[in-house]
Amino acid sequence: MVDITRKEPTVREARASGKISLKEETIALIKKNAIEKGDVFAVARVAAIQAVKRTSEIVPLCHPIPVEHVSVDFEVGEHEVSVAVSVKTTAKTGVEMEALTG
Repeated sequence: MVDITRKEPTVREARASGKISLKEETIALIKKNAIEKGDVFAVARVAAIQAVKRTSEIVPLCHPIPVEHVSVDFEVGEHEVSVAVSVKTTAKTGVEMEALTG
């Protein structure tokens, strides 16, 4: 693990995004909120936030740092859902891995 003991805490922010390709039928069901198991975006948002908070347990050599803000945004396209996760904190190291994990 990298030694960060001499570093000063600063405001840190990172954003990670990606696209999930889906069938048109699945996109239509998502838009109608007709997925049998419920609101996929609510569940995905909570799962992403939990993943961000537990990054140091999941990814080797990551420092456990306080997470002060997480936002998870979705945009539905014709054949995909775009997801963006933003993470903010004040710490001695960045939140890039947390954003990627979310």
